[in-house]
Amino acid sequence: MKEINIDEKLAGQKMMRCLERYLSNAPKSFLYKMLRKKNITLNNSKATGDEKLKCGDIIKIFFSDETFEKFSADNNRTVNYDYYNRIYRPLDIIYENSDVIFINKPSGMLSQKAKPEDVSLVEYLIAHLIHKGELNAGDLASFKPGICNRLDRNTSGIVAAGKTTKGLQQLSEAFKQRTLGKYYLCIVKGNVDKRALIKGYLYKDNKTNKVTISRTETKDSLPIETEYIPVCSNGNVTLLKIHLLTGRSHQIRAHLASIGHPLIGDYKYGQKSVNDTFNRQYKVKDQMLHSYELDIPDMDIHIYAVIPDSFKNVMKGEQLCRPGIQEDLEALH
Repeated sequence: MKEINIDEKLAGQKMMRCLERYLSNAPKSFLYKMLRKKNITLNNSKATGDEKLKCGDIIKIFFSDETFEKFSADNNRTVNYDYYNRIYRPLDIIYENSDVIFINKPSGMLSQKAKPEDVSLVEYLIAHLIHKGELNAGDLASFKPGICNRLDRNTSGIVAAGKTTKGLQQLSEAFKQRTLGKYYLCIVKGNVDKRALIKGYLYKDNKTNKVTISRTETKDSLPIETEYIPVCSNGNVTLLKIHLLTGRSHQIRAHLASIGHPLIGDYKYGQKSVNDTFNRQYKVKDQMLHSYELDIPDMDIHIYAVIPDSFKNVMKGEQLCRPGIQEDLEALH
């Protein structure tokens, strides 16, 4: 007989979800059959699998050792533990508590795997929690921390993640219901002198991984809203603070490009000659876009991500820095 003791990491998820992770090689139909036969119980009682788990609950699994080994994720625990120790690297943590963690992702790091062999922020997060002693290799059989928002590989800034089931659920709900404020910084071509809210429709071509923006709805397009606030301009480029009301793929990059103000360094939607100039002058290789501020009132969380040095270098070189700019950035909403 094996026991799963439900702690704060597992609390909040449905029993069947926990079983599917713990017995990852078992068909779902088999697990339901075992529940009906009381070969799997919850707090010594028959369960359906739909129960929402609470701290202190105990799942008992009455399998033979051979059956348990056949269906269990145990076989991969040592391999995974060694893997996460091997890829560990310090992360720039903005804020964390027992349930959630917010990371300042550097440009160049994937938010999630694109290919099986990739190492993404999700893996670095797990390695970070193992290194701190908040997660052990055995925990990964029944729970895996995860991120709740994705940034393009070459976009830096705030990524929100859940360390427990409760944290993942809270953050996912806030992003889904849009009960939060997401603010970005970007440097764009041209002079922008007025605050504006722009709307449109976005269509993504998955084959080319590129989006197109239109003013009217087209087949398979999604509505988008982007608010921009000019912070400082030298006449040729402008530092904008972006309020992202909808979070679609490449939304900020494509939406601003569609109105004649593409991001500096953005070779997919921007102007090559301008980008080449900034590359020669400032070594700019990625789009100048940074997820700067996140406000989640329901969770009493309001955080800022330190602006990368590469971003500051362009701001200084283009005279986009001035006394009091930090206060202005924080006040603009």
